[in-house]
Amino acid sequence: MTTVHSFPPVSGGDSRVLILGSMPGRISLQRNEYYAHPRNAFWPIAAELFGFDSSLGYSERKRALEQSRIALWDVLKTCTRSTSLDSDIVESSIVANDFTRFFSSHPEIRVVAFNGAKAAQVFLRHVLPTLDAVQSEIPRVRLPSTSPAYAAMAYEEKLSTWRRALAMPGSTDTANGAVANET
Repeated sequence: MTTVHSFPPVSGGDSRVLILGSMPGRISLQRNEYYAHPRNAFWPIAAELFGFDSSLGYSERKRALEQSRIALWDVLKTCTRSTSLDSDIVESSIVANDFTRFFSSHPEIRVVAFNGAKAAQVFLRHVLPTLDAVQSEIPRVRLPSTSPAYAAMAYEEKLSTWRRALAMPGSTDTANGAVANET
């Protein structure tokens, strides 16, 4: 078992959408980059949705997200796990990031989008009860994981679902299980 720690958020003060993963995987931790696994679909999907080249360097990709008013972070600050899989996270080891502070310093956040089921589950269990009334009402949407471990959905279907859900922050898309505040 290894104790792992997440990265600081990628965000601008005017961010409107917060995309949350659970915890960076082994390759991401080694490279100190969000979604560094070469088969993770996050950067190709983000590039398609927000109009930048996914082959840009990491700093430029982060800047492109910030310019698109997209924030990126993880629900977990630290946890213990034996592999990069979310299913290996030891529940009793979970420490969530400080979302009360984050939302206070990012008042324009209009939607929280979860990159996968584990991020949504941990947020609901460990973060939502700590938020004030206004913060707890920020619409939430669960999206299909961009991880290569989630192979139940093809890239094109993931892209389409992400596109619909993020086209209008706070909107619902019941056909794909992406319903605001029903994660």
